[in-house]
Order: sequence, then C-alpha cells, then structure tokens
Amino acid sequence: MTDHPFKLGFIGLGTMGTPMAGHLIHAGHQLFVHTLGKMPDTIAGSRATQCLSGRGVAERADIVFLMVPDTPDVEKALFSDEGVAAGLSKGKIVVDMSSISPIATKDYARRIREIGCEYLDAPVSGGEVGAKNATLSIMVGGDAGTFERVRPLFELMGKNITRVGGVGDGQTAKVANQIIVALNIEAVAEALLFAARAGADPAKVRQALMGGFASSKVLEVHGERMVKRTFEPGFRIELHQKDLNLALGSARALGLSLPNTATAQELFNACAAHGGKGWDHSAMLRALEQLANFEVGQRAV
Repeated sequence: MTDHPFKLGFIGLGTMGTPMAGHLIHAGHQLFVHTLGKMPDTIAGSRATQCLSGRGVAERADIVFLMVPDTPDVEKALFSDEGVAAGLSKGKIVVDMSSISPIATKDYARRIREIGCEYLDAPVSGGEVGAKNATLSIMVGGDAGTFERVRPLFELMGKNITRVGGVGDGQTAKVANQIIVALNIEAVAEALLFAARAGADPAKVRQALMGGFASSKVLEVHGERMVKRTFEPGFRIELHQKDLNLALGSARALGLSLPNTATAQELFNACAAHGGKGWDHSAMLRALEQLANFEVGQRAV
C-alpha cells in the first residue's frame, strides 16, 4: 500500500484495463472509473468510485488514464460533450495507454495542453497476461518531468518502462512493436507448419528451437498455442489488424515500403474473412494452413 495515494481516473475497463486499474486500487490509490461496457465485478466490488462520464472522472481525479480500443474511441473519450476534457482543470495529467495513431496523439496532446494540462501517450505491450501480472512493457511519449511524476504509477502496472521521447513517440514505438510481433507470429507459424508437413512432431521442434537463436517470446507463448490449437484471445486479430493499419498508413505517409508487414496484414485479413477477427493473433497460423491444405496437428502422409 502506498503512503501517498493519488486521486486517479481510469476510463476503459476491458480485457487490459480491468487488471491495470485493479493494480492501482490494490496499491491504495483512490480510483474514479468509467467504462462503456458492463462494469467488471472485480472493479464494482472494489473501493473504486463509478462515474457516469469521462467528465465526472476528470473532475475528481488528478491523473486520468485511458485504455480504449482505437483512435476514434480516444477522441470520443477525451472530447465528446461529456468527455474528459470537459472536466479537466489546470495542472491535471491525461495518460493515454491505448494503442492509437501517433499523428492523432500529437493533436490530442496539443488540445489538452491548451486547457493547461499535461499529456502522456503510454501504450503497452504484454497482452492480458502482462496486464494481470503487472509485467507490461510501457512505451511513453511526453514531457520528462511529467513522466517522472507518473512513473511510480506505471511501475504498478509494468516492468519495462521507457520514456521514448516527446508526445507521439510512445505510439510510434508501439507500432514498431506490433510490426515485430506480427512478423514473428508469421515466422513461427511458417516454421511449425513446415515441420509438421515434413513429418516431424511440431511440439518437439518447438522445444528444440527454444534453446537456440530462433528462441523468442512468440515461439514460447504463441508457438505453444499453435501446437495445442488454443486460439481463445489474449490479443484479438482485429486489434492487431488495427495496429498494422497504423503501421501501413504511417509508412505510406513517410514514403516507406513495409512489404512483410503488408503480408502479415493480408494473413490476418484472411483469418477475419473466415470468421476469425476475434481469434487470438497466433491464429494467423490458420490462414497459412488454408494455403497449405494442411493443419499443424495433422499427421503427414
């Protein structure tokens, strides 16, 4: 329990936001919360105060965290008639932990600063497991002094906490992260599909690869999902599609070609076309299996 509790706001209590908010409550901070969906039982049964709007949260809290799905959701949470901006007063801090457009982030920060408040973008990586275990990687953009004020709260939710640079740089780092993760999933899926089709036991191949240079967190976690064919979502394909859209759109604006990122997105698109937008992103494997007319769990003949 902290000796110096903050008055905190948290907006967006979904798969990620619920455990993240829970860590702040458990540390002894006073939390004011709002979410569009059903209030999670763990939050409803806690000491958190439920508010009817983002405005109500911002009026009561000194630091307001957002964890919502996409760029339009952040804009609505901040700037709708009953949004956060309507309840802010000078000196408060807005921390957006969603994964959204770096370009939009810079505009949102400018508008919040005009009110006399500070803004950090702080997207996360680590998925539902990282959120529950407070082991998220947190990539932060914004003023160095503001970052240091909020750092003790980030440390309640994550382990690898890095101020990347100015506003928007946290979101840029998250987009880069999602490129790497998508391409790693594609590589692991291809490797295990190749191994299975060649007649080897993909579980044993994965075990052998875990001890070498090919080892990765994706091979460890998602490789196991692929072998066991457990595709209940930790991170849904539709959310990774959103992130890769940010990557490809930004690349187009910068005059960059990201050919393998585009391929990964097409494989996600194929999964979505087969009803899989809600599958875990490790289920990219299924698109490759469709192309091969062979499943990893199948016996090669």
